[in-house]
Amino acid sequence: MTPTSAPTGSRAPRARTPDRAQRAQVSGTPAGTPAGTPARTGAPGASGDPRARALRLAGPALLVLAAFVTAVWALAYGGGAAPLQLGDPGPAVRWGLPLVTMGVNLSAAGMCGTLVTALFTLRAGSKPFDIALNAASVSAAVFTIAAGVTGFLTFVVTFNPTIGIDNTFGSQLGSWLTTTEAGRTWLITTLAGAALTVLTFAVRGWTSTLIVTVLALAAIVPMGTQGHSGDLASHNIAVTAMILHMLGAAVWLGGLVLMVLIRPVIGRAEMADVLARYSSIALVAFVVVAVSGVARAAIGLGGWAGLNSGYGTLVLVKAASLVVLGMFGALYRTRLLAGLRADATAFTAGTDAAPRAGAGRAAAGRFWAFVTGELVVMGIASGAAAALARTPPPTGAQVPLSETPAEILTGAPLPPELTIARWFAEWDIDLLWLLVCGFALFFYIAAVWRLHRRGDRWPILRTVSWTLGILLLFWVTCGPINAYQDYLFSVHMVGHMLLNMAIPVLLVPGAPVTLALRAIAKRNDGTRGAREWIMWAVHSPYARVITNPIVAAVIFGVSLWAFYFTDLFRWAMFDHLGHEWMIVHFLIAGYLFVQSLVGIDPVPSRLPYPLRLVVLILVMATHAFFGITIMMQSGLMLADWFGAMGRTWGADPLTDQYVGGGAAWSIGEIPTLILAVVVGIQWSQSDARAERRRDRHADRTGDAELVAYNERLASLAAKDARDAERGARI
Repeated sequence: MTPTSAPTGSRAPRARTPDRAQRAQVSGTPAGTPAGTPARTGAPGASGDPRARALRLAGPALLVLAAFVTAVWALAYGGGAAPLQLGDPGPAVRWGLPLVTMGVNLSAAGMCGTLVTALFTLRAGSKPFDIALNAASVSAAVFTIAAGVTGFLTFVVTFNPTIGIDNTFGSQLGSWLTTTEAGRTWLITTLAGAALTVLTFAVRGWTSTLIVTVLALAAIVPMGTQGHSGDLASHNIAVTAMILHMLGAAVWLGGLVLMVLIRPVIGRAEMADVLARYSSIALVAFVVVAVSGVARAAIGLGGWAGLNSGYGTLVLVKAASLVVLGMFGALYRTRLLAGLRADATAFTAGTDAAPRAGAGRAAAGRFWAFVTGELVVMGIASGAAAALARTPPPTGAQVPLSETPAEILTGAPLPPELTIARWFAEWDIDLLWLLVCGFALFFYIAAVWRLHRRGDRWPILRTVSWTLGILLLFWVTCGPINAYQDYLFSVHMVGHMLLNMAIPVLLVPGAPVTLALRAIAKRNDGTRGAREWIMWAVHSPYARVITNPIVAAVIFGVSLWAFYFTDLFRWAMFDHLGHEWMIVHFLIAGYLFVQSLVGIDPVPSRLPYPLRLVVLILVMATHAFFGITIMMQSGLMLADWFGAMGRTWGADPLTDQYVGGGAAWSIGEIPTLILAVVVGIQWSQSDARAERRRDRHADRTGDAELVAYNERLASLAAKDARDAERGARI
């Protein structure tokens, strides 16, 4: 942006025109600035500010440079690029693979982090929003190329083939891409990157960008299964930790890069708001990265002694980087953001506030210097992470020569016999649901506390109900249910019924949507925060369909049969991602069904109370029939799983399956009966409220309707009497 002035000799009036008013709003220039006065650009570093240009170029460059230098050092120190004992592909491949993989990770951050941050901090259609999408498109293109090269180098490292243009090499590569897990992973990732390159360039609206963002995040998930995760003990935890770590780091790093890219084209006050919003996103990402990183490191190290290895040293480098980044984040939120806002306030105050403006510019300079330092530290962490993926861990990487059937199927040893004590003492933490439950409980209590601080009330029973529901969800996903559901069909079915029925009965009365809409501040600048996205989700056409009581009931009932009598059941047992999908699906299906019956949160439509009871009776019959069907099975469901565990304790698999059918019948009916009671109570209360409304209306109108009704009856009676008298005379 350049200073503006009236043309020489112009007699144009100084009154603010619509165009100038619009420019003033965007740039931060006080409306009605006299002609010939240099305009005060609102960008903290506009095109005329060399600091903005330098940071825009130097920030990403320093990030990549720090990542590259750290990766080279870490590979040399930890042995990640050491020659292989058998089938060594050569130094170019050994060093090239982790460096190109680092490029995949950095470009994934540029692709995902910019999109997520834009959705929650910027206004669709604005120039910063377009910059975010353009940056995501470029990052997706780099991601595609890097993923393709990584897949090729992975193939070379795995098979050490003779590279050529003949049919033999081509058939080997094609077979690897289509028949092996690693090959399919990189093929899918490359194709997804190519599609996202086009989509991020083409979309510009809210909904389309949201869909592309979800696809971009999903493109990272297959990469989480690579590295050493598949060879380590606690395979499921290792895979989940890797996926969460990559997603959190991508959102965090990509969002920070976006802050640097949009700095020259955004007003000072708006930039302060955007940074504050990004800071909240970064805080959540920091927690995800920290928790998943600790879990992944603990599995790889196997104990404190593992820190003495090269792998342990690289873990310490990553841990130190995370601590420094956490300190940066705390400094931003407590001090530097306030200084940046003071800079914006002093700038818009005019020339009379020169001392304050100088102090504000100094604060802004310190802020962006810290941003540059944070990019360097993130580069160090990214380089160490790329090297760690190729560095042999000190423990757990060797597959035992002899495995039990349970270890072959689940990747974990057979647990001890399930006793009454172990129903309360056995734990098998699912990292994803640990974070989900933690965030759900924290944000709910924080919202209640915000209402309390401003003097609003929130019913304590709603808070208690939500808390109990989240604690029960944590117990099901991280406790004995999760520890034994792979080995006992009955335990699996108990967990399913609790997810589908009991937990929603506790969560729905908590009214989380109503609480969020009351507690989260409304934005008035055209951007969308959590409140606006919740409102969009509640009123979207898709939500109107799935929250329809009939549709919710059909999903609830049909999915029960479709899951257990199709290959979905097999997928959920054999694949960890399928297991996570199962939890999400049945939890949401149950929540929608309960919400349609007794929910407090707003929904587009509800059935009358008599029809709600009819639907409930039909659901009870469906559950009963399903449970009886399971109990009457003469053969094992998924015999190559539950019948092949080599379990020597507990009931035999067929008897255990019979018990599971009984659990589906009985446990499913108890919450249904509770719902029937609640519907009856709400029906009674609804009638009482309707009666009170009629009484209040009668008090206001002096029983006008009753008087009119009586007068009408009297007139009809008089008419009948006259007709009768006339008939008697005739």
